[in-house]
Amino acid sequence: MKKSIVILLHIGFWLCYLLLIAIMLAVFYRSSNQAVDQTERVLNAFKSLFLFAFLPSFLTFYGCYSIVFPKYLQQKKFFLSFIFGILISLVASIIAYILMRYLIESGSLIDMDKGGVNGRSTAIRTIIFMSFIASIVGLAALIIKGFITWFNEIKLKEELKQKNHETEMALIKSQLDPHFLFNTLNNIDVLILKDAIEASIYLNKLSDILRFMLYETKTDEILLKKEIEYIEKYIELQKIRTANANYVNFQVIGNPANITIAPMVFIPFIENAFKHSTNKKIDNAITVQLFINKENIIFVCKNKFDSNRKVIQESNGLGNNLIQRRLNLIYPEQHLLELDNQINLYSVKLTIKNG
Repeated sequence: MKKSIVILLHIGFWLCYLLLIAIMLAVFYRSSNQAVDQTERVLNAFKSLFLFAFLPSFLTFYGCYSIVFPKYLQQKKFFLSFIFGILISLVASIIAYILMRYLIESGSLIDMDKGGVNGRSTAIRTIIFMSFIASIVGLAALIIKGFITWFNEIKLKEELKQKNHETEMALIKSQLDPHFLFNTLNNIDVLILKDAIEASIYLNKLSDILRFMLYETKTDEILLKKEIEYIEKYIELQKIRTANANYVNFQVIGNPANITIAPMVFIPFIENAFKHSTNKKIDNAITVQLFINKENIIFVCKNKFDSNRKVIQESNGLGNNLIQRRLNLIYPEQHLLELDNQINLYSVKLTIKNG
């Protein structure tokens, strides 16, 4: 929901609330002889409106709106939601009552109920009544916040569906990168003349990669173990182009068993690393690490490059903006992407909350 609509919703609620209280006060003061002067009566009515009805309700409304709903009610902690809602309304009412008594004692406000005569019992009744009104307003705040959250979730799901379609199309372009596919086929074709058995092994790996792209990526989540297998095969196929066995350093630290993840979430970074790593003779020119623990899955990809050489960014494949957008959609507030471009070294660190 747009911020302007939310603001208008809040303004509309408070206008309706104040109008209702103003009508009630008008009826009360019309039947009262305490304020003889008409101007004094109106001013006293507005002061009472602010202190008795608006101030505690305002504090309770935004206390429930900003604290109770997101921290407790949205987490389905209903008992704590009730307790903190009542507590906020009670504290807000006590603050408003203390301020009201101060103004009465200083002569700035007429005591219509003569609270000072009856003492503590009147104070308790007044605070309870103010808390009751504030609690109703707090309930309204929870309903409004719930409606806004529900509306935003529906809109986000629609956006997610649309963006997933767009991302899927972008992924197809990235996954079926003609340069990677044709280069791999050519390399395997050359390898057939040298070692037919090894060429057959690489051809099977390419088949596995294509099968993974066509079938596994259709689901929202896959086993992390399968994603790792895909990365390993992808790296092996890329390494056909170099005789340097230490060109790529790939490590998995931790146990990936029974952990799921969105498909193809790491591969765009690895693709970019291969595209921009200019010297295949350097050991550990590309480093890919995956750290797995109970809390997080941490992906690190580093590639060395020649800063004096201009590397043309290819248009096919996922750019950083699209990658970030996809992460925001599938892992909202559950990931951290860090990009670091240093002299001769580009690094990516992606942290995803586990579970």
